[in-house]
Amino acid sequence: RNLSFIGPSLEIKGKVSGEEDLQIDGKVEGPIALQGQKLIAGRSAQLHSEVTAREVVVYGKIQGNVRAQDRVEIKKDGSVLGDITTSRISIEDGAYFKGRIEIERSKAPILEESESELAPVSVTAG
Repeated sequence: RNLSFIGPSLEIKGKVSGEEDLQIDGKVEGPIALQGQKLIAGRSAQLHSEVTAREVVVYGKIQGNVRAQDRVEIKKDGSVLGDITTSRISIEDGAYFKGRIEIERSKAPILEESESELAPVSVTAG
């Protein structure tokens, strides 16, 4: 996989989106959308962002909601202030988190359940 970098001296204000894995070590203000990709918030990262990605690994600071299809990892010096929605989460000792966590089940079983609820039923009047 390709991994792109935003270095520690860079500051971005605006939307960040892409189709490759991204490591941010600088400052970002604005939404980050990496559908199906991995976001790494490096040790010097300061993100004021709504984050959407397949996987999010936090070594630095994120202020804003995080939505990851697969998993979120908050490392020992990492910090997240905001709500997290994901399938799996890992928060190491020493990490800081303030917000709500919503664990989503994988989409496939939910579809199967809803399909069975909507299955046609034959009724005979007698």
